[in-house]
Amino acid sequence: MRPHPSDEYEARTMTLEAFADTIIPGDKRGPDDVAIAGAGDGPGAVQAGAVELLETPATGISHDLDVLVHDLNEHALAYADQHDLTLGDAVPPFAALPFADRTALVAALTAPGHPEKEVWVLLALFSNMAYDTGAHMHTVDAIAAGHPGLAALGITLPDPDGLWRFPDYSYGRRLAATHPDTDASGSLG
Repeated sequence: MRPHPSDEYEARTMTLEAFADTIIPGDKRGPDDVAIAGAGDGPGAVQAGAVELLETPATGISHDLDVLVHDLNEHALAYADQHDLTLGDAVPPFAALPFADRTALVAALTAPGHPEKEVWVLLALFSNMAYDTGAHMHTVDAIAAGHPGLAALGITLPDPDGLWRFPDYSYGRRLAATHPDTDASGSLG
């Protein structure tokens, strides 16, 4: 019997979430959460919107996600076979791997010399990007929604005019004088 399309999408999402959670782990969303291993404290890449970012056409890989998920699950099956792990059929193979094994598999897939390294590094970079920047959202909207990565970085809302100003220098001192041709917008005139 062929799975219902929504079952396929759910399995795809679970696999992508498990991958993103391997890159930036977070808290489980509930006791039955399989995709998120619970290896992190606080929200991780999944809660930051990694799957939403991966599904954004601007990434250039959204149309390949089904193939990537298939390949990742095939790698998980091969890994499980090599390490005498029993995964069961209830969840996709990559999501079924214990967190330490997910991490080991991702390390192998992204290692120098792996023939598919570039695609797995790209998937990892998008997982990081979702957490570090909320790239799938407008920054002001992400901050207002309490985006976990931006909150962890301490990014605050802009001033009422929509501009961010940083009156305190990050190194505790001014690094350079403003160029004399800088206009009020911060651009060189």
